[in-house]
Amino acid sequence: MRIKLSPQLREDTLVIIKTGSVLNINGEDFDFTPMGDGDTLPRSAISSQWFVRDVEKEGGELILTLLFPNPWNYSQEQAFPVDLVNVPDGPVRLPQPLPTLPEDEVHAE
Repeated sequence: MRIKLSPQLREDTLVIIKTGSVLNINGEDFDFTPMGDGDTLPRSAISSQWFVRDVEKEGGELILTLLFPNPWNYSQEQAFPVDLVNVPDGPVRLPQPLPTLPEDEVHAE
């Protein structure tokens, strides 16, 4: 599976768990098991804000593009994400934001 990320400045949370050809995105399952090699599932057929483009299966690999929310303290890895390739089953590791200062340090300056 190849997951492409399309960054957008917004405060949503994106949590992805992969199990085979099933992606659980923020608690909602999307099962791509029926897709055969060379198939394309149009973006318009997917009832979710998270899918940005059509889902394709090429050479046995699912290829999809997801909206990737970036918080105000986004990192370079979030702003310019690389494709996630050969994604293993389990929670999908996404690029993380820059650390924030503890509240007491912010007010001390």
